[in-house]
Amino acid sequence: MATHATMPTRRRMHARTPARRQPSALAWAVPVVLGVIVGFWAFFINRDGGTTTAGQVWLGVVSGVVFAVLCYALLRVRWALPREMRAAAFGVLAGGTVGFLSSLNGNSVLTSTVIGLVVAAGMFCTMFYTYYTREN
Repeated sequence: MATHATMPTRRRMHARTPARRQPSALAWAVPVVLGVIVGFWAFFINRDGGTTTAGQVWLGVVSGVVFAVLCYALLRVRWALPREMRAAAFGVLAGGTVGFLSSLNGNSVLTSTVIGLVVAAGMFCTMFYTYYTREN
């Protein structure tokens, strides 16, 4: 009767470190473009057809930079999260941004909150469906 024996293999003496990928140009371009759009949107909503002031410009710059940084950070860590958390993170980012921009328009806190929650729920459902149907 024949028996099966495993052959000894060579063992590596040093651990291999995984290769780190550099972010592509698109990984930088998408958050920057979206940040510029959000910044201009915040500036023009706050300006309301009047004269431009330094405070309005700074509001646009700061909101655009904060959104771009949050968007870049989310795009960098999204694959480390389970699909539910990924969808929730995109929902929070979109809903929070739209709620903030709605509050700049002069709406009440309750109205801005409801608009932000509706957008967040819609984004959550969309992203969850996208991740659920396209992942293995």
